[in-house]
Amino acid sequence: MDKVRWGWSPFWAKGEGKRPAPINARVETVMTGKYFKQLWPNNRALAPANGWFEWVKDPSDPKKKQPYFIRLKVKGPMFLAALAEVHERLEPDPQDGFVIITANSNQGMVDIHDRRPVVLSTEHAREWVDPGTTPARAAEIARECCRPTEQYTWFEVSKDVGNVRNQSPRLIEPLDESIDGLVKQFQTAKP
Repeated sequence: MDKVRWGWSPFWAKGEGKRPAPINARVETVMTGKYFKQLWPNNRALAPANGWFEWVKDPSDPKKKQPYFIRLKVKGPMFLAALAEVHERLEPDPQDGFVIITANSNQGMVDIHDRRPVVLSTEHAREWVDPGTTPARAAEIARECCRPTEQYTWFEVSKDVGNVRNQSPRLIEPLDESIDGLVKQFQTAKP
């Protein structure tokens, strides 16, 4: 396991005035496009997570957004399919980075965002990073083995997630529970 910067671009896409390195790669094009050719298929990796955030525009005011936290219903770890470039050196290499592979959302999740990470089961995650897995099988895993939408739950969370200085377990608590907890604390506080 390595701590690697989220975001990657090929050496030829770097330079002044260029766009920031992408953090995601579409499953529909990652295997065939020029941009990620350097990573596919031999630089497969996993990004462990317990969930992810998406911001949803308020239908009555598009300038306002509400964050949602998306996680597995079973609250277990997630294994996000990724591609990475990592050099084994004492100091981090500026070229090092990774991208998460994303797929189209479906069912109710599309109401939150039109894309989602390719989250693999434990078995598929092992197969994904196995050097013996053929490129054809890796492509099949990425395209067809994303955990189904019915295995997830999502809920509103505090807008405090929008500030990187905020680091707290309460950031992934449902907004209603956070508010209820504050009300209970207020009601039981001694004057």
